[in-house]
Amino acid sequence: MIDTMLRSAIRDVADFPKPGIIFKDITPILQDAELCDQIIETFVVRLQDISFDAIAGVESRGFLFGLMLANRLGIPFIPIRKAGKLPYRTVRQSYELEYGTATIEVHADAFKTGTKVLLHDDLLATGGTIAAASQLIEKLGGNIAGYCFVISLDFLEGRKRLELFSDKLVSLVNYQ
Repeated sequence: MIDTMLRSAIRDVADFPKPGIIFKDITPILQDAELCDQIIETFVVRLQDISFDAIAGVESRGFLFGLMLANRLGIPFIPIRKAGKLPYRTVRQSYELEYGTATIEVHADAFKTGTKVLLHDDLLATGGTIAAASQLIEKLGGNIAGYCFVISLDFLEGRKRLELFSDKLVSLVNYQ
């Protein structure tokens, strides 16, 4: 049921951010408070078999449901941001995107060594960003407990990149 509701709410935007890409826009979901609540409750149910101490969300859309989910579960939220956006000492990781390169950062004191971290983003495509986020967590001594996404573009095979860190992955809507 959540799959159908999400498919009808997600907007396809052609040629964004560059020609040939069809962007899956989640902003229409944000206009529906009931659907947002259902997303969080569905994540809570589907994540029951994964043990984690904190949720890390990747800027910027990973903050939306990542923070809501962390608050709902009563656990810390860790923001992973683009380079230069965090005000304190950071650890950084550069990586390749399907349409360029990027660098992300996390605060050096974001969590304690051994923390089991669930990584969240709105969408899994090729897995480059979330794999870089996984490397950041591991650099700081964290353990990757698993992943959760609102959307997975399975045809881009991002899941394969993440299996190096954890085979636990939850997505609410999958596009083949």
